[in-house]
Amino acid sequence: MELSHRVIAVVGGDEREQEIARLAAATGATIRAYGFPWPDGGIAGVAHAASAAEALDGADYALFPIPGIASDGVLFAPASPEPILPDAALLSRLAPGATIILGQADERLRKAAAENGIALAEYEDDTELMLLRGPAIVEGALQLAIAETDVTIHAADVGVVGHGNIGRLLARTLVLLGARVHLFARNPVQRADALSAGCVPHPLSELPERAAGLSMLFSTVPTRVVDRKVLAALPPASLVMDLAAPPGGIDLDAARDLGHRAVWARGLGRRAPVTVGASQWSGISRRIAEIEEGTS
Repeated sequence: MELSHRVIAVVGGDEREQEIARLAAATGATIRAYGFPWPDGGIAGVAHAASAAEALDGADYALFPIPGIASDGVLFAPASPEPILPDAALLSRLAPGATIILGQADERLRKAAAENGIALAEYEDDTELMLLRGPAIVEGALQLAIAETDVTIHAADVGVVGHGNIGRLLARTLVLLGARVHLFARNPVQRADALSAGCVPHPLSELPERAAGLSMLFSTVPTRVVDRKVLAALPPASLVMDLAAPPGGIDLDAARDLGHRAVWARGLGRRAPVTVGASQWSGISRRIAEIEEGTS
């Protein structure tokens, strides 16, 4: 894909965006970046902007990070000294008819984009991309679990809430590591699939009564399903890890109040930024190609 006539802004994110920016530069487009960790040697063909506004100025495409938007509407941008709020004023810096490509927008971003005639292309629900980045997320979750616990995963009773792309892969990996995996899901087909993989399936409604027997609990559901009642039933000092997108599935404040080891495992794809960045770019570039084909 040749994009020498286009400007692409990569705004926010983590080390994955370094690889995305590098691959974007290979298209010949003008690339400006801001808000993710900048490597010491820079990135060939990529200009490091002084602000989000400078990066977005006149851009045809804006690439926002897949970890998404926080509850206050701010982009995930840990390397930015100030919060990046993609409001109508900031989006007005984009070129007319520009497109923002990101994991998932919130209502505030949708409204701001509509006010400026900016299109949104979301890929949070792209199953292929989620499966491609899934192993890095699961490896990162296991790394954190090992660091935060004083028991082995092997032979432990572990709860996994949700059986979507990440929940399914996490549950199967835990089984292979020797854990007794209790899988909680509303969908009976998902529970049957979990059973076939060696998990012990339960309806989600049984989580409060089963929690007392778990030493670790992972949630992959992006709605609050692990509340104080469930957390109070867990053994003391249990590991509870939220792998879901904001607002998450675990009341982490309650977990900490109750003395549990509460981990919000956001952005675990950064554990393997080259692999995951390349998979994300494959989805981003496919969407850009479709847009370019439609405008030619």
